[in-house]
Order: sequence, then C-alpha cells, then structure tokens
Amino acid sequence: MAEIHSTATVDAKARLADDVVIGPYSYVGPNVELGPKVRLASHVVVTGCTRVGAHTQIFPFACIGEAPQDKTFAGESTNLVIGADNVIREHVTIHVGTPSGGACTRIGDDNLIMNGTHIAHDCHIGSHTILASFSGLAGHVTVEDYAVLGAYTGVHQFSKIGESVMAAANAKIGQDVAPFGMVMGDRAHLVGLNTVGIKRRGFDSETRAAIKHAYQILFYSKQMLDVALVQVRQELGTIPEVARLIAFVESSERGVCR
Repeated sequence: MAEIHSTATVDAKARLADDVVIGPYSYVGPNVELGPKVRLASHVVVTGCTRVGAHTQIFPFACIGEAPQDKTFAGESTNLVIGADNVIREHVTIHVGTPSGGACTRIGDDNLIMNGTHIAHDCHIGSHTILASFSGLAGHVTVEDYAVLGAYTGVHQFSKIGESVMAAANAKIGQDVAPFGMVMGDRAHLVGLNTVGIKRRGFDSETRAAIKHAYQILFYSKQMLDVALVQVRQELGTIPEVARLIAFVESSERGVCR
C-alpha cells in the first residue's frame, strides 16, 4: 500500500503504484501516474498529465507538470513523461508540452537534474545526463544521452545538444553542439573533444581515435564544413559513433558550435 503522509494531498483519480512514498505537504494531481517505488519528499507538486517512472526520486519544492510558460498555450491536455531511476533535486521545474511542439515533454532514464534547474515545454532529454544546478533549458531543446551541462548553463529554444557533450558552467548555448564536444563561454564555442566523457562510456581506443580524427577534419582542418563532411564519411563513416556525428551535423538547423 502506498505510504502517503497525512498532510499530503493526493487526488483520488491519481494512479499510484502500491509502493509509492509521498512526503509531508506534497500534492499529486488527478492526471498523474507514479510508478513503482517513486518517492516524493516533502512539499513536492506533481500535476498535469504527468507520468513518473519507477524508482525516480523528487526532492522538496520541485514543481513537476505545470502549464508551460508559452503565451499560445490555452489549457490543452498535453503531457510530461519522465522515465525511471531519475533524481530530481530541490526547486526543479519541468513543464508539460504544447500542442504546436508535439504536446509532450520527455525525460529519459537515470538522469541527475540538480537543484534549481528549469526544463521548459517540449524538451526531450535522453538518458544518463547530468543537468547541474540552475541550468535553464528553453522550449523545444533536445539533450542526447550522457550529456553534461555545468551549473548555470543556458540553452536557447530549439537548440540540440549531442550525446556525451560537456558544457562548462555558465555556457550560453545558442546553436547545436555536436556529439562528443566540449563548449564554453557566452555564445558558447567549441573548445575540444570530451575525451574523458567518451572514455568513461567505455568506447575502445580505436573508436576514440576515430572520433578524434573526425573532429580534426570537421572542426580544425579549415575546410568548408560540407567538404569536411564528405571526407569524414569516406574515411570513417562505417564507424557507428562517427556516423551519428555526421548525421547530427548534417541535420542541424541552427548550425553547430565551432
């Protein structure tokens, strides 16, 4: 049976797994679904059409599933889907989607979302990411698996952050960030390859060398980007990680940080 503190308010229509824990003064709305072993600390708000996956922990004063900060939103039924094994720390805000943006904000599995972080409507966050304290993601942002955003990172709407990217604290990201890169600065720019991150993912030495060579061609050879992409595809395109890098750069609509 769910463990619900006597001071918590849980709507009778909410769907709760049998082993959910809900702390003092927390609120759970009527369209919320909490999976197995989800734990809400005290003073947590979970509302909207929100689904929270198994083993996710949400810390005090987080506000999850509220209406988006979008002037076009008129109260439509839109969604927030949060996966399993996430840690959502104090004062985090995550909003539901908008009809024009796909109607769903999505968070994957095993993410650490640190205190004060804001994830706006229609964002898509992958798995195994770290969003450090007070980071702010505007609407429609994509963050791929294993990315790390340092504290106070700001991301412009519709920007995409590739897998295993490392953004330094206070980075202001207005373009896409290619997979495996490191960026820093106001109007963030590329400062190198995230060698530590890709090594921690368990990529073998040949794969790491291939990614490094691809980066040299794409970003440091002084060739036009379209020419460099052709060379990388010819030399390294059969390597899956490099193929994903090529596809990301080719599909970028905002341009990539260089």
